[in-house]
Amino acid sequence: MKTTSLILFLFFYSELAFGQKKIEEAVIQTSAQCGDCKERIESKLNYTKGVVFGELDLDSKKVTVRYKTKSISLQEIKQAIASIGYSADDVKAKEEDVLKLPKCCQPGGH
Repeated sequence: MKTTSLILFLFFYSELAFGQKKIEEAVIQTSAQCGDCKERIESKLNYTKGVVFGELDLDSKKVTVRYKTKSISLQEIKQAIASIGYSADDVKAKEEDVLKLPKCCQPGGH
């Protein structure tokens, strides 16, 4: 019984000590323009599996993202942003996704 307890303890301890997911932070330049863009991008990121935190600074149009590298890649995060109509660094949004945005959030809308 003691041996089984010791093995279980060591297993769970090793999972806690060594199995932690690495969290990275990245800053991505976007094509966001307004508060609606900010809300849309942050909502998309904060409900994306593997993203721990996403916040857009409207003045710089840059989004800071913290994410679990074992769950999602930086490229996948950029694709998620592009999928809702915004450019994300070198990943450009598809025309049909941009056209789904409100007119004020499309390029040249402000």
